[in-house]
Amino acid sequence: MKQSIQLNHGQKAIPTIGLGVFKVEDGDTVMDAVVEAIRQGYRHIDTAAVYENEEGVGVGIRKGMKIANISRDDLFITSKLWNADQGYDAAISAYEASLVRLGLEQLDLYLIHWPVEDKMVESWRALETLYREGRVGAVGVSNFQIHHLETLAANSDLVPAVNQVERHPLLRQTELASYMSEHGIVPVAWAPLMQGGLFEEQILVEVAKEVDRSVAQVLLRWHLQTGWVIIPKSIKPHRIAENFDVHDFELTKDQMERIDSLDRYQRVGPDPDDFDF
Repeated sequence: MKQSIQLNHGQKAIPTIGLGVFKVEDGDTVMDAVVEAIRQGYRHIDTAAVYENEEGVGVGIRKGMKIANISRDDLFITSKLWNADQGYDAAISAYEASLVRLGLEQLDLYLIHWPVEDKMVESWRALETLYREGRVGAVGVSNFQIHHLETLAANSDLVPAVNQVERHPLLRQTELASYMSEHGIVPVAWAPLMQGGLFEEQILVEVAKEVDRSVAQVLLRWHLQTGWVIIPKSIKPHRIAENFDVHDFELTKDQMERIDSLDRYQRVGPDPDDFDF
């Protein structure tokens, strides 16, 4: 199984497993998580301006690189444009502000965090400018539905490299995934473990026993086998390690289908069409 996926633009491939840091406190907490992840072998870190922890992430990146004896080119760093900063000029300024907080010269991927209807096209044009000028490795979106992606397509020739959305067995996103596959957009799952809400689900417990793995590992493996990039969040070293240790086993067709059967369009986060921006 591939451990990275080439994007539809830009030079770098995106690692299929990254560390998510949503709601991780800035300072030592997020710094330690990033350092531990890099030490464990992670090469993909996903943050956002609204998480208010970019400074700690940046410190963790620099410390982690020293400990792992790797260079910046070995890492894939993502951040996101928050809703209040959408619009052409504001988006450019917000990107530069994220770089300052992270202490980086460039991001590998910059995403529009949510589809703010009256500003997302101008925001996308700003991200397109950043990419065309070589100031960011690649650009994409997050929480976009098909109709949002079609709006961008009608106004720009640059296809988003990724679309990061809520995804887990209770929300498989099959129609959206099919659309993204047709258009070369890499699917990235946030809340891949449904924030722990599936750990006692009977089907998952049974499959975990069958493969002698944790439910979390079964869930993450399910995502990978369906072609999704995952960004599980944890600040605990043993969980960070466990979430990364999913490459040496495989779920059978029957096990995958049993997990697929859990789909019931249930979210833990906001619906992008109803979110109060």
